[in-house]
Amino acid sequence: MKWWFCTFLLLVQFELYMVSAILPQNPVKDLVKPLGAPSILSPQDFLSLSYYQKTCPAAEEIIHRKMKAWFLKDYTLAASIIRLHFHDCAIRGCDASILLNHRNSERRAYASKTLRGFQVIDEIKAELERKCPKTVSCADILTAAARDATLLLGGPFWEVPFGRKDGKTSIAKEADLVPQGRENVTALIDFFQERGLSILDLVVLSGSHTIGRSSCYSFMHRLANYKGTGRPDPTLDRQYLRNLTGSCKWSSNLVNLDRTTPKTFDVEYYNNLGKKKGLLSTDQELYSDPRTAPFVSAFTDQQPDLFFNQFAASMVNLGNILVYTAPNESEIRLDCNYVNPAPSKKGNPPRRG
Repeated sequence: MKWWFCTFLLLVQFELYMVSAILPQNPVKDLVKPLGAPSILSPQDFLSLSYYQKTCPAAEEIIHRKMKAWFLKDYTLAASIIRLHFHDCAIRGCDASILLNHRNSERRAYASKTLRGFQVIDEIKAELERKCPKTVSCADILTAAARDATLLLGGPFWEVPFGRKDGKTSIAKEADLVPQGRENVTALIDFFQERGLSILDLVVLSGSHTIGRSSCYSFMHRLANYKGTGRPDPTLDRQYLRNLTGSCKWSSNLVNLDRTTPKTFDVEYYNNLGKKKGLLSTDQELYSDPRTAPFVSAFTDQQPDLFFNQFAASMVNLGNILVYTAPNESEIRLDCNYVNPAPSKKGNPPRRG
């Protein structure tokens, strides 16, 4: 498939995504669940671009200001926030369940060991509670923070629809379902499609690996005895292999996901795949698998606008993954680390006589 035809298909899908996912909806319709409606509705039935317009108009400004302050102290937190958002939405939808900090929660799972950025969300939440008490959900904060993190790294801006609620359930074993960099493309496609995301979303969201770092554990299986062959992964560039081997004396060591421009949000991730310099096997296999390769080719050596526009659309799709629960199963948390305390019940006065 020629690159120009792939580009045309991407532009068509981008237009459809923008119409269905980004255009503002009627705020009244967005915020009120119709009587007699089915239990599962589209995200547009719950989310709105103007959700906090009257209740907390400064919400986005506060989130952006706090994100920028943290970014200036440690730019690596931007990639961490994007990853934290993905881990949240991938399990139980975008409900901030990844932020709950208790025994056997998603946050305590093995797959979450290297997640960072919790203190960023805590600080933003504290500021919003001072300005707009009991109003802005932790799930919305994390979603908007991921957008601002992308922007601070030189990536695209997009409008974030708001109105998510914070879940009360978080289970460690569910977090271990999130891809860890060793899966095959079929497993990745299945994981994304089960959450309402497409193959295009898979390729585009994988492009967030243009920034950030990975622990050596996630790819050490590629450096020697790959799949029991006694040799390294043949799809790995030889010089790159030597560099990685030297960098990974310990499995906990960190390596940039994008070896070329690790601090900039751009299309070098896709260019690296064509040079056999994808760090994770899940990245490199996107280049060779016939279901994903045409999309990779469309982003390779092109101006970043196509990737940027589609990344914005796919991030909206990611943020629209919702699991709708009964009202008593969701809330606006006062502290993102814990569910709200149950309201105290006043006992009836004892009867006399």
